[in-house]
This record gives sequence, structure tokens and C-alpha cells, in this order.
Amino acid sequence: MRLFGYARVSTSQQSLDVQVKALKAEGVRANRIFTDKESGSHVNREGLQMLRLKVEEGDVILVKKLDRLGRDTADMIQLIKEFDNMGVAIRFLDDGISTEGTMGKMVVTILSAVAQAERQRILERTNEGRLEAKAKGIKFGRKPTVNRAKVWDLRGQGMGATEIAKQLKIGRSTVYKILESDQP
Repeated sequence: MRLFGYARVSTSQQSLDVQVKALKAEGVRANRIFTDKESGSHVNREGLQMLRLKVEEGDVILVKKLDRLGRDTADMIQLIKEFDNMGVAIRFLDDGISTEGTMGKMVVTILSAVAQAERQRILERTNEGRLEAKAKGIKFGRKPTVNRAKVWDLRGQGMGATEIAKQLKIGRSTVYKILESDQP
């Protein structure tokens, strides 16, 4: 039996250190730890793909938490089945569960569904908050582009860059860039 580890964070700004340290503490060799810095909403992740290629029958994959392997219940069930068909078990350290045995597979499936439901609730709350903010007049997205023709029109009326910037609610440097690079 060989031990392998898998660690994942959602963004490149997050650190894998805590997960990797926990896997090493459980006896996983550094060259058998596979990592990803991307969303768990799909299974097309480079580290996960490499892990799938390396494991063999009798191996055990350690993952710090259930949601580090994936977020989508269907994907998680498929991964668990795939590893199970290969004779590879998965142990989730913080959750204290394993895919070894029938009960372990059932518990993992249920917890995957709960994790996905929680993600859906978070998305719903986020969308409700956005709708409420829009109703209060808060604008989202990029700021509107500068009306370059208006900048030139105001300049033609003899207005200086500072006044143009104030009137159009843009930076004075933006006014200068338009005047230096564009033609009326």
C-alpha cells in the first residue's frame, strides 16, 4: 500500500501549505502529493489528472477535507467510483471518513451532496444580495467608457483639462491621454 496525497485551493492567491503539511504528517512522501490551484467545480484539473495516472490497486489517497477533492456531487461520486474500480481508497483526514467499505462510500456520497447544497445556498444568497444592491442603485461591472467626442467638444469650447475632468467625472490624466492620442 502506497500513500498518495491531494491538496487543492480555489485561487492562486491561496496557500496549499496547511494541506500539504497535514499530508506529510500522515506519512505521504512529498513526490506523491498532487496539488491544484483552481476551482473544484470540475474534475479537469492537472494535479488530479496526474494523481489518477499514478495510483494503482491497493493505494490510498489522503485528502485533508472532502471539499478539497471536489464541489460537485456527481463529479465526486464519479471520482470515488473510478478510484474504487481501480482498488484505490480515499481517506478524508479532517472529516474522519474513508471510502474503504460500503458505509464509507455512502457517507462520502451524502457529505458530497450536503457540500453541493451549501454551495448552492451561498450562490443564492450572493445573488439575492446583488439584486438588493441593484435595487438601491449600486452599479456593478466596468465603469462606462469615456465619451471621447465629448472630451474634444468641451476642449473646442475652450475648457481646460481640469474642468473637462470634473464635468465628465473622469481623471484629468484620462483627459490628457485622449487629447494626446486621439484626433477630434
